[in-house]
Amino acid sequence: MAAQTIIDPDPAVTAAVGRAIDALAGRKVAVLTGAGVSTDSGIPDYRGKGAPTRTPMTAQQFLSSDAARRRYWVGSHLGWQAFAASRPNDGHTALADLERAGIATGVITQNVDGLHLRAGSRRVVELHGTMRRVFCTHCGQVFDRRDLAVRVEADNPWITVPENVKLGPDGDVLPESSDGFVVPDCSVCGGMLKPDVVFFGEYIPAEKFRAAEQLVGTSDALIVAGSSLVVNSGIRLVERARRRRLPVVIINRGETRADAKATVKVDGGTSEALPVLARALTALS
Repeated sequence: MAAQTIIDPDPAVTAAVGRAIDALAGRKVAVLTGAGVSTDSGIPDYRGKGAPTRTPMTAQQFLSSDAARRRYWVGSHLGWQAFAASRPNDGHTALADLERAGIATGVITQNVDGLHLRAGSRRVVELHGTMRRVFCTHCGQVFDRRDLAVRVEADNPWITVPENVKLGPDGDVLPESSDGFVVPDCSVCGGMLKPDVVFFGEYIPAEKFRAAEQLVGTSDALIVAGSSLVVNSGIRLVERARRRRLPVVIINRGETRADAKATVKVDGGTSEALPVLARALTALS
């Protein structure tokens, strides 16, 4: 009945949300999210309709090339201003509400934007790290990204954020030029700084994946929201849930790698579907 309040012109989406509510009612739910949860906050995803062409920098490029690091830091700083100004949307808020209601056991996210924490979720496993922090690869000192941004602008007073900036999924911008840019270094030891994120070609830290597995292992169901599940870590978590014969509900615009394995697939937006789901499950708990 609650599913009838969903704001979506497609009756198939409304019906699918209703089936999802039935599948999840009375259960403790783990949540796995991807870039699609944050698109309504102004952060584009990698693979959805109209997604920008992705040319990820590998960890090897970043660590071995001065030019690559300079190009990365220019684009990352330009994008950070817009990235940091983004706000949680209704989907993020709905998941925080589910946790407060004692229904969601926590959120496992592939996103680095920190929007789940800003929405009020408390137990968040950030599989791919976070753009909030930067660390020294030599001494391990950790820096707040906001403080680093002040240093970058002091060392590069000419740098300005262009109008109509085309933000990338990880909060970066492809710069026109990086000539003359002063790359920030560690203020403690002078070592190389790296964002606290998993670069293309790096592995997710084992302790992070164990925390994600534990969250799924202590839950009675799994919601996948805004992820096409192209990344293997997401598929592995879905498989953990299936081996325990837990209901798996997928909410995503477009196909995912696990559609055929889902208990319910909602082919719709997370910002519309998750609030309906949250209200209904809270009312039923």
